[in-house]
Amino acid sequence: MAGLSLLTLLDDIATTLDDIAVMSKVAAKKTAGVLGDDLALNAQQVSGVAAEREIPVVWAVAKGSLRNKMILVPVAWLLSLFAPWLIMPLLLTGGLYLCFEGAEKLAEKWLHSPVKDEDEDAGDTTELSVGEYEQKKVAGAIRTDFILSAEIIVIALGTVQNQNALNQILVMSFVALLMTAGVYGIVAAIVKLDDLGFYLERHAGQSRLLRNTGKILIHTAPRLMKLLTVVGTAAMFLVGGSLVVHQLSVVHHLLEHLLVWLPDSGIFHTPAELVAHSVTGLMLGMVLVIAVHLMKKIRGTLVKPE
Repeated sequence: MAGLSLLTLLDDIATTLDDIAVMSKVAAKKTAGVLGDDLALNAQQVSGVAAEREIPVVWAVAKGSLRNKMILVPVAWLLSLFAPWLIMPLLLTGGLYLCFEGAEKLAEKWLHSPVKDEDEDAGDTTELSVGEYEQKKVAGAIRTDFILSAEIIVIALGTVQNQNALNQILVMSFVALLMTAGVYGIVAAIVKLDDLGFYLERHAGQSRLLRNTGKILIHTAPRLMKLLTVVGTAAMFLVGGSLVVHQLSVVHHLLEHLLVWLPDSGIFHTPAELVAHSVTGLMLGMVLVIAVHLMKKIRGTLVKPE
């Protein structure tokens, strides 16, 4: 009987793990859309770091991302049980923050003079130590990751809402680990493309293919990082705008009425929807940047010493 009970237990465990694997696969598919945005944003965040410090910085952000998810998984589960009404305003706040951060980056680029920008860049490397500069970059990346991680966890939770508590926590934890490993593994590979190119060039020997591949990687890496900087900023507006649109029914219905005039096909409708969410995020971000700038000005005037 003891042997039969053990076999029954093992069968139950195997069935449970199989169910979790299936649910995790569904949750991973639904969160895959956020993966590209997460990748672009985090690759952008580590740009500007010294080459020999890129991997340590990526690793520091990855550890911060894991801490974020260790906080978010139990918090999301508890909120879904006791205060589900809080999830919407929290996601909305996160979306607005992403819109603001993206708009602030654009404002700094467009409104600051080149001389001022050079002074600020010099300040980053002279007034701040290398360690402080890295900490600033890592802290910013972890803050951004927190919002994207929250969206991933909430989407994963939505796919297993009718399951028991253990399955919910296991699926969310698995998706969190999978996304973290996927995103930061790819980011580490991207930031080291040029090093791989130099390695191939040095060790190519008589192989023209390896030498040419190395040259291509060396020339491609900086252009790819510049592209990811642009894509990362655009992703802030897309993710932030999407969060706002999906949480505010008024904005969602307004965009639906505007998009209804377009052909309802995968070729036209989906890109138009993404553009609409991005433009919404850009507009909201600009409004927030102007509002924050005015508040700072008013506060500076009020506390101005005589």
